[in-house]
Amino acid sequence: MNLEERARAWLAQDPDPDTRAELAGLLDRGDTEGLRDRFGAKLEFGTAGLRGELGAGPNRMNRVTVMRAAAGLARVLGPGKHVVIGYDARHKSDVFARDTAAVLEGAGLRASVLPRPLPTPVLAFAVRHLGADAGVTVTASHNPPRDNGYKVYWGDGSQIVPPIDAEISAAIDAVGPVGELPLGGPGTVLDESIVDAYIEAITALPLGDARDLRVAYTPLHGVGAATLARAFEAAGFEPPLPVEEQRDPDPDFPTVAFPNPEEPGAMDLAFALAAKTGADLVLANDPDADRCAVGVPLPGGGCRMLTGDEVGGLLAEHVIAHTSGERMVATTIVSSTLLGKIARAHGVGYGETLTGFKWIIKAGPGLVFGYEEAIGYSVGGSGGLPVHDKDGISAALTVAAIAADAKRSGRTLLDLLDDQARRYGLHATTQLSFRVDDLSLIAGAMTRLRATPPSRLGPYEVTRIDDLSRGDGGLPPTDGLRFLLSGDARVVVRPSGTEPKLKCYLEVVVTVTDDVAPARTRAAENLEALKTDLTSALGL
Repeated sequence: MNLEERARAWLAQDPDPDTRAELAGLLDRGDTEGLRDRFGAKLEFGTAGLRGELGAGPNRMNRVTVMRAAAGLARVLGPGKHVVIGYDARHKSDVFARDTAAVLEGAGLRASVLPRPLPTPVLAFAVRHLGADAGVTVTASHNPPRDNGYKVYWGDGSQIVPPIDAEISAAIDAVGPVGELPLGGPGTVLDESIVDAYIEAITALPLGDARDLRVAYTPLHGVGAATLARAFEAAGFEPPLPVEEQRDPDPDFPTVAFPNPEEPGAMDLAFALAAKTGADLVLANDPDADRCAVGVPLPGGGCRMLTGDEVGGLLAEHVIAHTSGERMVATTIVSSTLLGKIARAHGVGYGETLTGFKWIIKAGPGLVFGYEEAIGYSVGGSGGLPVHDKDGISAALTVAAIAADAKRSGRTLLDLLDDQARRYGLHATTQLSFRVDDLSLIAGAMTRLRATPPSRLGPYEVTRIDDLSRGDGGLPPTDGLRFLLSGDARVVVRPSGTEPKLKCYLEVVVTVTDDVAPARTRAAENLEALKTDLTSALGL
């Protein structure tokens, strides 16, 4: 079929008046480019599920795309299986959740739906808590307002990994017109007891007994505020002071350019609130609250944001100090090498995985803590991990516990970071990202880097290059390059799996004697030199 025929076939099955009107308008105007953009490709179902811009056609997130995904999942699972469904507050999320329940129920499965828009970690927790066979959450995390997504969890409460993703993708491709799918009822809408169980599980984590702490907090217009406030109160903390302009869910994210706490300007309102209220700590969640950002107000004004690697190091030592027995901690190949040194110093196991929590959770038995540098953390206790995915609520709670304990001694998280730098050396990390409109630019940059790799980056010699696409380093193949440099420095370059970006992860290690400040200055200079040379090598 040509473009117009495919579009008219789609229009005939589309149950959504909004996307029907959009598609009819394109057809009426003869907008070939608009049709090609929507029908010239399709959203591919992978280990991150689906994610894309809202709109009509197979290359967009819409009710047809979601119903097909639900039907594919139903075919892989089979009748009689139980699926829990969650959703955030983005445009169409509640509609997509209802469609998923109707398709699953119509295929003979049992669907349970969370009672309202809730953080993604509540869904991940609910899968295991209810003994379900799978879970679905409708969210696009920190993507722009026009996007939405569809993420699948398996019965262990973690995100799907190969070959399950390929099986679901093949089943989706075999689905016919969605108008021919048998639809069932809305499933069982769960009550608040599932949230109560989640709160009980995360407040049972080792949080110490210090509670004197004032926290400024923003959910960035997402769904984290109510759940985080409940968790803090249940654990005995003073409720965080919310940024009022960003407290309530709003799918348009009106106060930020990107609803991502790592983006420039996203934390400005939280910093202002901290200065106004004399807060000891600044916390933020991304819109689906599976990630946590941390800032520390400075005595002379302003606020210092901690990197994901810095928070990961603090959380790791806290968890290790409050657990016992055979344990392991894990992170990814793009995160700091500090975690490995912490693990060795404490005599616990250490795992290194590909990027993504779907891999971290499977790092090995006895996992009590896992993190990725993109401010995602899974915090556990002696009983293991309550959530088999990254969880911005329990991470925020644990960071608050660490900060309250430090405050009791007249210190802050920054002092604890200095302590770690003295023990293990200063591990300074940063990220260099290139966002593109044309994905071929990323492929071209990776080809150039493989063909003519640099022999030196900044003040460091390149001592080894691992081509991760060949499985170098003992990990499953993935598109990426790892440059091991002199002085324990390191650079990893890889295309993003969820955004049109090329991401570069830089780390330098500087020996510290007593005063950490000169080491931080030197590390910052070396990171800038790495950025300059890497940008030149990439040609972007």
